[in-house]
Amino acid sequence: MPHIELGNDAPGIRGLMEYRPETGRVLSELAEVLLRDDNTLTRGERELIASYVSSLNQCRFCSASHAAFAAAQLPGGAETVAHACSDLDTAPISGKLKALLHVAAAVQRIGTAVTADHVEAAREAGATDVEIHDTVLIAAAFCMYNRYVDGLATYAPEDPEAYTRMADQIVTHGYLARLSGRR
Repeated sequence: MPHIELGNDAPGIRGLMEYRPETGRVLSELAEVLLRDDNTLTRGERELIASYVSSLNQCRFCSASHAAFAAAQLPGGAETVAHACSDLDTAPISGKLKALLHVAAAVQRIGTAVTADHVEAAREAGATDVEIHDTVLIAAAFCMYNRYVDGLATYAPEDPEAYTRMADQIVTHGYLARLSGRR
């Protein structure tokens, strides 16, 4: 049960966005830009970064939802996402994405944990400065989203199918659809 009365029964961040639509809009717009706008990292790769950081933060709602969003958009689906989140170094993903996820993990610990060695390893694996930038920003944003969701004790569905349904909506319509009335 959430720490405050939200006036709705929507799970996770959705409930918070319905409670405060004026902040929900800004947070949704940020997610749309970070995870869905044109980028050299695929939408699935960016969702994996979000899921990975959320998993490290032990945010059940965000890790499960973004794992479903990543799985719907990555080769290997849920198996690849689960493998990356549990044993990054042996996961069946590119060396570049592994290096970027190491950068994201450092951000998750504390921003100053990102070292020149992390950045150089990402560059050597083929990451551009924009991809490194965006990885750091996605990781930092998801630390905020995770703390927002868990700090107010939002509801996280137990049923994995709930996250699959959310993935269908996000993959098809994006993060701004709820704001425009599409569900």
